[in-house]
Amino acid sequence: MIRRRSLLALAGLGGTAALLPAGPALAAPPRTIDLPAPTIGRPVGTMSLHLVDHDRLDPFAPAPGPRELMVQLWYPARGTAGRPRALYTTPRVAAAIEQVLPLDPGTLARVRPTARADAPVRPGPLPLLLLGHGRTGGRSNCTALAEELAAHGYLVAAVDHTYDAAAVEFPDGRLVRSVLSQDPPDRDAERKEIAARVGDLRFVTGQLTGGRLPFRVDEERIGVLGHSMGGAAAAEALRQDPRLRIGLDLDGGLFGSPVPELGLDRPFLLLTSIDDHDTWQHWREHHHAWGRQLRTLGAGHLSFTDLPHAAGPGNLPGRLPAEVYAALLGTIAPARATALTRTYVRAFVDRFLRDRPAPLLDAPSPRYPEVEFRWSRG
Repeated sequence: MIRRRSLLALAGLGGTAALLPAGPALAAPPRTIDLPAPTIGRPVGTMSLHLVDHDRLDPFAPAPGPRELMVQLWYPARGTAGRPRALYTTPRVAAAIEQVLPLDPGTLARVRPTARADAPVRPGPLPLLLLGHGRTGGRSNCTALAEELAAHGYLVAAVDHTYDAAAVEFPDGRLVRSVLSQDPPDRDAERKEIAARVGDLRFVTGQLTGGRLPFRVDEERIGVLGHSMGGAAAAEALRQDPRLRIGLDLDGGLFGSPVPELGLDRPFLLLTSIDDHDTWQHWREHHHAWGRQLRTLGAGHLSFTDLPHAAGPGNLPGRLPAEVYAALLGTIAPARATALTRTYVRAFVDRFLRDRPAPLLDAPSPRYPEVEFRWSRG
């Protein structure tokens, strides 16, 4: 089992920064890096929002001011004719992430999502899924998962947690980099980080359900999920906010909140790359509702994100020690890792937000032998 502080060291995209210096850049081949297309051929749109929470001071900003956020939305589109293919992220944010990881400069510019920028929204109410990134990650980290969910009819809102994310670019040109230490945070810092993230998620939920944006959210069908520290924040947001019906954690230790000691009273799914963790053990002992812990054999901590698709083309294997690379990226093929994550996430959200049968969540499947049932309740 990875110990508490070791898991935190791998808790976000920035967790690799101090492992090995980047060294000279290698020439990047010109080919694109296509993310896996959604498993259903329906059009997907994406757009970004700049939101300001005037009721909350930013706990990390160098000067007092309201909390500002960038949010990426993926949604079922009415059509995509004439709409350009979306960028994976902005060039300046891409450069910041490439320095942190480290990837060859220009790698993320070659990553091609499926969604089309600012495509018209398909009419009708949509179930909402809030999506959080890992510590010092960013809102684009799980684009392939978000596009899959949007193609199947969900509105997905990925939040850049300002001053936590590796870099956030605002419409006026400001680039705000992470202020978090590369060292694992202590308990007080964990609580501060999780509190800020939960505040962001609750604020964005209010903005998207308030009728002021071009979306109709089905307010009876809202869930929250996240990778790494984003998964811990998802658990605490579920505990605090009765508007949220379900929560899902992609390989995150349950740090910074009382969830391990109190459990949760609504469905919660934990997908992991390692066998167990002390915070997961405590959560299982106190959980009060439907719950699962499923482990993906051969996965690494970042196998639940898009990074495996860019790691090879971006020469990441040559810049990290082999054991560190295996812990981060695992041994499973990138396309298979994405397929497994998409399959089990969608089964979960369909079951509890759309009342659809999901026998995949009841027992191991011969179609997905890599997925091991570690714990079940309900």
